[in-house]
Amino acid sequence: MADSDSTLPVDKHNDNAERVDAKSSSSDQTVSPTHDAEKAARAEPGPPRTAPDGGAVAWLVVLGCWCTSFCSFGWLNSVGVFQEYYQNELLTSYSTSAVSWIPSLEIFFMMAMGPIVGALYDRYGPRWLLLTGSVMHVFGIMMTSISDEYYQILLAQGLCSALGVSMIFQPTLACAAGWFDRRRGAAFGVLFTGSSIGGIVLPILVTHLIRDVGFGWAMRTCAFVMLGLLIIANLTVRPLNPPQPRKVTRAELMKPMQETQFQLLMIGMFLFTYGFYAPINYLPAQAVSAGMSPNLVQYLVPILNAGSLFGRLFAGFVGDKIGRYNVFISVCYLSGIFTLALWLPDSRNAALIAFAVLFGFFSGAYVSLLTPLIMQISPMAELGFRTGMMLLVMAIGGLTTNPINGAIVDSPSGWAGLKIFSGILALVGTTFVLIARVKKTGWKLLVRY
Repeated sequence: MADSDSTLPVDKHNDNAERVDAKSSSSDQTVSPTHDAEKAARAEPGPPRTAPDGGAVAWLVVLGCWCTSFCSFGWLNSVGVFQEYYQNELLTSYSTSAVSWIPSLEIFFMMAMGPIVGALYDRYGPRWLLLTGSVMHVFGIMMTSISDEYYQILLAQGLCSALGVSMIFQPTLACAAGWFDRRRGAAFGVLFTGSSIGGIVLPILVTHLIRDVGFGWAMRTCAFVMLGLLIIANLTVRPLNPPQPRKVTRAELMKPMQETQFQLLMIGMFLFTYGFYAPINYLPAQAVSAGMSPNLVQYLVPILNAGSLFGRLFAGFVGDKIGRYNVFISVCYLSGIFTLALWLPDSRNAALIAFAVLFGFFSGAYVSLLTPLIMQISPMAELGFRTGMMLLVMAIGGLTTNPINGAIVDSPSGWAGLKIFSGILALVGTTFVLIARVKKTGWKLLVRY
């Protein structure tokens, strides 16, 4: 027994303590090999596990991500309701431009925190980010419910809630990406239906609750809904491989900006942002100006989001079959074409409803395929930071799109100028993504990419 003990590595600092233990119990003389193995395993993680592409745990992660999608982009898709209420009821002493900063800041902070949140995720994982973000998002909505001053709403909804959303949205996407490979597009298509359903349910819910029980209880009801969904997310979302903290060098931070394909994708997403948000934010107002009944106008955004629900599922499942870049390029070109060919020339009720359905369906890939497109040209270990960089660029577009569109509407070109601006930038942005694909595959149209 003594001979076998002498072969085990023993810390010299603990020699005296082990001699005392040996006198009291002979069984203590042996250091547990199992204990040593566990310590070594914790100190030196094994190779990353491969994506299972399914299974109960993986789909539970998708369920949690669906909940955060509902609470983030789904909530963001209802900002038009708040814009109208603040402008016409609660903040009537402020200009339309001043009120528009509340939803603009929501969009900006949700995405602009991307590099910081991504770097924290890559280093520490999703747990504390998700928990902190859940608390801040619910707290911000609750504080909005008792606010009646402009600065209070700006801080509570435009800042606190938006910062919380940034911490629940991005980390969960990175977690879901790790659990799927061949079926990644399908998984993202399913989880992003959460934002579409949120965009259908929340505007109608908020509109009716404000009318029936008042603004305060409408916001508190939304906060309780968010709380329940985010509890599910905190219990189900987990990474496939635990984070491995490491120092990030300046060269690593600059690496994505030196890759032509990543630069082209970033420019494309930035430009498409201007084509994406104009119909979502201004379609109801344009419909009112064209004479549509207010009772029908309130359903335009839910109709658009209903089309988006099916579009995101379609883009995800078909993207796995024929290539995610191929699907994104095809449907986003169609988004721009329908803006110019349907929304621009015709403002009758039937045309506006048809445009809401078609634009929602074809633009759904802009959201559901974002992370898969980045993953296809990025190392997995850098996914969080690279996604954050992309979101930061898109945040700049999200922050400036409302003021630019408002200025266009107030100019002599009016609504026609807004529609042309939106449609052309959607086409130009998609073209940059096409060039990013050509950079890798050449002009071979049938290549799956």
